[in-house]
Amino acid sequence: MSAFPNGRPLAVVTGASTGIGLELARLCARNGFDLVVAADEPQIRNAAEELRALGARVDAVEVDLATREGVAALCEALHGRPVEALLANAGRGLGQAFLDQDFDAARRVVDTNITGTIEVIHRIGRDMRAAGRGHILLTGSIAGFMPGAFQAVYNGTKSFIDSFAFALRNELKDTGVTVSCLMPGPTDTEFFRRAGLMDTAMGQGPKDDAAAVAKAGFDAMMSGRGDVVSGWKNKLATTLAAITPSGLLAEQHRKIAEPGTKG
Repeated sequence: MSAFPNGRPLAVVTGASTGIGLELARLCARNGFDLVVAADEPQIRNAAEELRALGARVDAVEVDLATREGVAALCEALHGRPVEALLANAGRGLGQAFLDQDFDAARRVVDTNITGTIEVIHRIGRDMRAAGRGHILLTGSIAGFMPGAFQAVYNGTKSFIDSFAFALRNELKDTGVTVSCLMPGPTDTEFFRRAGLMDTAMGQGPKDDAAAVAKAGFDAMMSGRGDVVSGWKNKLATTLAAITPSGLLAEQHRKIAEPGTKG
């Protein structure tokens, strides 16, 4: 007898309206999952229609996961169903120098990327552990390997996520629940426009394909691998970051993220 009520496992994907999150949701749908997808914008409804066309049963939830109310609404949308895969992808960026940023905007980056993410994992992960099965995928970033001058808050949040994923993986190693961390580099999504980075070398530079990045993360999750850095250039960047002084890394980051560097 199947462990799932309708014979199809359930995946929860956050930040699923566009970009890497939508590509992850597409992969789930194509690989036999039903879905609960969440985002803080109305486009999540359009994404859900597309995902249903792939054969999945899909519930869409428009919620702000930077708030505890948003997290609660997402969990209520599960209606007690067991979750086989949690793809915690929701994230937010913010450019400019830290002291020039609106602090409410900076705090929302923290509340989305860290607080909301770990609360969703805490609530759903407990049920996974009790069931003795499941997969958790967090979307970190290679940004977590370097001090992000002119993206200081964002890079700091991704450093947290990268570290948190490995710690949680160790804690759950004997439970039947796997934890994987996808660490992409610059990817062709709406991220740079929304973060106000279009006037930077980073915003205008080459980017990886979101579908390819998502595929690397999905495959890592399903195979239970601990981490995946998508793309050989990003693998090289993380290797070099490990041996480069932090001050030099911050200066290098400044050259691509400071406003006005796009030329």
